Amino acid sequence: MKPKDLKRLLIDRARDDQEFRDRLLKSPKATIEHELDVVLTENHEVHIHEESYELTHIVLPPRDKYSKTEREEAMRGAGSLEFLQKTLLDPAPPKRSFHKSESKHRQRVGSQQSYAAVGRDSIRRGLEYLHDAVDSNGAWSCIRFNVARPEVPRHYERPPFISAFCALALACSNEELAQSIYRRTKGYLADTIEYPGLWRYYRHLPNDLDSTSLCSLVLDSHPWILLRRNVPAIVGNRDESGLYLTWIHADNEPEVVSPFRIEADPVVNANLIAYLGDCAETKKAQAWLEGTIIDGSAIGASKWYPDPVTVYYATSRAMIRVPTIFHQLRPILTERILDLRDQSGRFGNVLQTAQAVAALYNIGSLEQIEVSLQLETIIDMQRDDGSWPEILAFGDQSLNWGTFGQIGHASESITGAFCIEALERLVGDKS
Repeated sequence: MKPKDLKRLLIDRARDDQEFRDRLLKSPKATIEHELDVVLTENHEVHIHEESYELTHIVLPPRDKYSKTEREEAMRGAGSLEFLQKTLLDPAPPKRSFHKSESKHRQRVGSQQSYAAVGRDSIRRGLEYLHDAVDSNGAWSCIRFNVARPEVPRHYERPPFISAFCALALACSNEELAQSIYRRTKGYLADTIEYPGLWRYYRHLPNDLDSTSLCSLVLDSHPWILLRRNVPAIVGNRDESGLYLTWIHADNEPEVVSPFRIEADPVVNANLIAYLGDCAETKKAQAWLEGTIIDGSAIGASKWYPDPVTVYYATSRAMIRVPTIFHQLRPILTERILDLRDQSGRFGNVLQTAQAVAALYNIGSLEQIEVSLQLETIIDMQRDDGSWPEILAFGDQSLNWGTFGQIGHASESITGAFCIEALERLVGDKS
């Protein structure tokens, strides 16, 4: 599947169809929505300019979101605690402990009918928790903490990546509350986009492809994303092997230490394949990702995601978004995921369980696990307020990548988003 160049399609159509050209000039946004069967982002105008033999248009990019002073401050601030504190929000409370006996809603799962009802109740309580946890602007929060230095205060943070990471998991739910949260999140991502369709995690870091790919998947109705304005910048950020590097290093962007500049992360590449599709620019990344899963080298290869299940989950998401890829990988990927189970058939903590369940669903192998067991595992870990425990979701948990390692990121909201996705896959249409 080759990504469509919608700008070229519109231009070619307008060249050959005078009636379409007139409509496009008169009502560009409505015409594009009608012709392409899309709903473009609200509060974003679209203007069409017609050149002639006597008139030439030069389109300037939008003004930078950050002033020259702010950019210089960010470029100097990578090692500054004072600047780092500006990227964080309020101090976060201590991690809440969890005991199964706390939940008044624990129920044993029996027949298909009962587990569908129990699962649906769990989903709705989880969504009520997330509705209050996601702020009014649609931003999701997570907690940043230091594993090696517990004396460093835990802080909340709200980078766009977190919102996209969670919203994509939540997108499978048809519950009205889930769709409402998803719409709010799209608004937040639209507010944080940078021209020509890039995002960054922290102000003292450059734009990155992990944030950009996930945010683009969520904000697919934004004209810059719909017209794939960000694709040249993305495909230009590959190494000599054709693999996608995490950081986009423009001349006016902050520098980061060298180990962070050269890595090609399997999860990041899977996310880029999901966004860009099956095209010449992703062929080498597809082959590399497939090879790492087949030979087992994907385990431990991700700097940012400590659990191999995350690699498998991201790959499975690319497979359902790009149906033409990885056909021969399905049985191998199924085997890799099933190998993560312990003797009781469980996948580990509840976040690992949720991602394993969702990945198996994505590749059509959900029937190879005991559904009621996984459902019980997830429901048993839900608190009475609808939340699930805070569990490490991503972050460098070793010093293999430099002295700034062992930073973790987690939140009850992140765990909750993935648990709801898994429950939706387990319950399906039985509820």
